[in-house]
Amino acid sequence: MSTASLADLLAQADADGHDHSATEKATGLLHIHNHATGSIIWFPTWKKFRETQDWTDAVSNIGADLAGASAPADQAGAALLAADLERLLEEASRSSDATVFVQENLTRHLTRAWAVGDAVAKANGKEPFTGGSTPSVYAGYPYDVYAQDGGVFATTLWNDIIDARRNRALAEEAARKALKPVSRKAMKNAARKAARR
Repeated sequence: MSTASLADLLAQADADGHDHSATEKATGLLHIHNHATGSIIWFPTWKKFRETQDWTDAVSNIGADLAGASAPADQAGAALLAADLERLLEEASRSSDATVFVQENLTRHLTRAWAVGDAVAKANGKEPFTGGSTPSVYAGYPYDVYAQDGGVFATTLWNDIIDARRNRALAEEAARKALKPVSRKAMKNAARKAARR
């Protein structure tokens, strides 16, 4: 168990230069290219996250939340995951720049989701996930949190965050068009077309 902080690991990966696959192998981190900003987003695998002080703190804090909940740990954990995701996508949809928002929030959401699963396991007197079937706390969660060491979770969530902003913009545009008053000219043209038929 290392006491390295996640921020230190991510900063080190950023500083390591441009051989991203070598950095991945050496550090246990994964990355996504943010083509919109030209930057790289580093995030830990779920295994690497467990080696950090951040994991210890997160599991402890979530464990306290679960202990104070009236529902069983699995249900309370699932409710936390759902609430976190709803809040994240709502905030993403309102952000002025989804590409910046995803950079600032992706890793935080991934690591918290993994910590919830580990805190639930601990509350139930079980060992954290090491392989095999996905824990039941994730049954209603829309992501495969452990596939490819967390890479699938990250890329799917990344797309959903970007889409949340786009979908809101489309919905707002549709609402604006629906509310736009029809001009006199447009009404006259429509009347003329109707008279010709």
